Amino acid sequence: MRPKKEPSIVTLPARNLLAEEASPYLQQHSDNPVHWRGWSPAALAEAKQLGRPILLSIGYAACHWCHVMAHESFENDAVAAVMNRLYVNIKVDREERPDIDQIYMAALHAMGEQGGWPLTMFLTPDGKPFWGGTYFPREARYGRPGFIQVLEAVDKAWREKQRSLAEIADGLTAHVEQRLASATGKAVLDRDTLADLATRIGGMIDRDLGGLKGAPKFPNAPFMHTLWLSWLRDGEAAHRDAVLASLEKMLAGGIYDHVGGGLSRYSTDAEWLVPHFEKMLYDNAQLIRLCNWAHAATGNDLFRIRIEETVGWLLREMLVEGGAFAASLDADSDGEEGLFYTWNRDEVEAALGDDTSTFFRYFELAAPHGWEGKPIIRQSETQQAQGIADYAKLASLRAKLLGVREGRVRPGRDGKALTDWNGLMIAALAEAGRSLGRRDWIDAAAKAFGHIVEAGQDGRLPHSMLGAKRLFPALSSDYAAMTNAAIALFEATGDPAYSDRARQFIDELDRWHLDEQKSGYWLTASDSGDVPIRIRGDVDEAIPSATSQIVEALVRLSSLTGDLGLWEKAWTTAEHAMGRASQQAYGQAGIVNACALALEPLKLVIVDEPESPSLVPVANRNPDPRRVDIVVPVGSEANRPLLPGGVLPPTDKAGAWFCSGQVCMPVVTNAGELEKLLRR
Repeated sequence: MRPKKEPSIVTLPARNLLAEEASPYLQQHSDNPVHWRGWSPAALAEAKQLGRPILLSIGYAACHWCHVMAHESFENDAVAAVMNRLYVNIKVDREERPDIDQIYMAALHAMGEQGGWPLTMFLTPDGKPFWGGTYFPREARYGRPGFIQVLEAVDKAWREKQRSLAEIADGLTAHVEQRLASATGKAVLDRDTLADLATRIGGMIDRDLGGLKGAPKFPNAPFMHTLWLSWLRDGEAAHRDAVLASLEKMLAGGIYDHVGGGLSRYSTDAEWLVPHFEKMLYDNAQLIRLCNWAHAATGNDLFRIRIEETVGWLLREMLVEGGAFAASLDADSDGEEGLFYTWNRDEVEAALGDDTSTFFRYFELAAPHGWEGKPIIRQSETQQAQGIADYAKLASLRAKLLGVREGRVRPGRDGKALTDWNGLMIAALAEAGRSLGRRDWIDAAAKAFGHIVEAGQDGRLPHSMLGAKRLFPALSSDYAAMTNAAIALFEATGDPAYSDRARQFIDELDRWHLDEQKSGYWLTASDSGDVPIRIRGDVDEAIPSATSQIVEALVRLSSLTGDLGLWEKAWTTAEHAMGRASQQAYGQAGIVNACALALEPLKLVIVDEPESPSLVPVANRNPDPRRVDIVVPVGSEANRPLLPGGVLPPTDKAGAWFCSGQVCMPVVTNAGELEKLLRR
């Protein structure tokens, strides 16, 4: 991603160049007969020199339809010959380059097309989009033209109508720039924006099945976060119940892995039954966080157990060397989607023997109409509730099934560690470790954090790591997610090295990503020389947007430190982000959520006995995403936190100060009183 000096004449070899890339997804395509290039200044210069359009293909390692298109077309000599003759062919891993992906996905949407991956875009030699789509079959079917037909038709249009295509490309580029890189004026932050968005999302909730109405069904963590904040702040119990019901339904469905733990990407149906079986790090980080809040609010052991199972999966299957976490697990194994995860009755009986009848009391195998694979394990609501009550009985059954499953052909793992996704998981582990008293989870979070920091160069974070390979520079989302992770680790450990590190991340973010007006941040660094448009990073995808994570990081760090300069920066960034988000709030719920934190930041300062604390456990079991917690040992003189107004809390005895903005409530010294205060 760092610009390289290129010779004036580009002579890239006429062959596939992906073998040396740091992305497992790109490496999967290194044996294709297509003359693939990675996205680079050299590949863009080659297109200009040859005067050829660019065929840009964007996907990711766990993407089922990406694999289908690869097998059908990119591994086919006849298709590759047409691609190589007519185009400069560039392959991008959307997880490695979300900045590139967002630009061309926005262009596809501007054409009135449904987005998705693989993303197949045709660009002018200077990188401007003029036409595209998603998956194209090799032969015409599904109402789609065959891929060779598409390639030849686009080439013919390029040769015969180049001027009009260039005009289309200019118009699309201008539209994308306006949509993703604009500097709209700031908006006043007010309480009504969150309330209005929460009401609208509440109206979209499927009251019977949870999640949003219809299919496919995604977990949609930013929307769930909006509803949860609505309950915490405004007491909207219906919004809390919508989140709880959605979690309960998805945790009973086939989208959840009942044998090994962890959540798949989404379900293809409205009942959470048939997932696309890929498992993404970010979905599971957000699941842990939501379940942690749900457990604190309800005391329902379902949420605690699902966290424990999911963290078990994470530490068993997703650790990479050094302690960070891999990006994803594929949907396919042995060429078949879901084969690793599905069971027929005979396989269950062979694995469990006499315990089979017990298994079927708590689980069922479901194979819906049109599903070609083996049945999928799920639970009814009654079975889920009973299974939690009798959980100890099921441990040996799950262990036997897991043992058998371990002998199957495993789905591929994308072993690259992405800094922003790791930041989300580190924060989730630190928070859940505090709430559930799991020091081992906090230690795992700290190890992952240390590994990513050590991978940096010259104070800068990488965006992606694979073994010894590092991809620089980081994105703004990387600094924001790692700032929030550092603060979560500070809350969990009290170690000031984490708050110091959070400040360093914000310094780097300012240095490389702050815009000229100091009103917000760009997704890409100022020395990223290969981006056609420098974009903001306002739009939520499966995770909250980069901008929303930045606002949250600035608010939380200013709360933690009492630094008024940081607070002004947080407020300015939030106002301008809201100005841009007001045009399209559904796609920018993350910004609305973060701005709600900016309106009412909460801070809890606790002085307590380190060996036998009475107040800290109360704070730990009552997590609140709006709150920053600072724990100081009784008798400590060092690093004493400032309360608003520059007041130093006395540390001669236990006490808790709960502050909203610049106003603190009187000190509380009794655990029961603190519990009431945090649950009010």
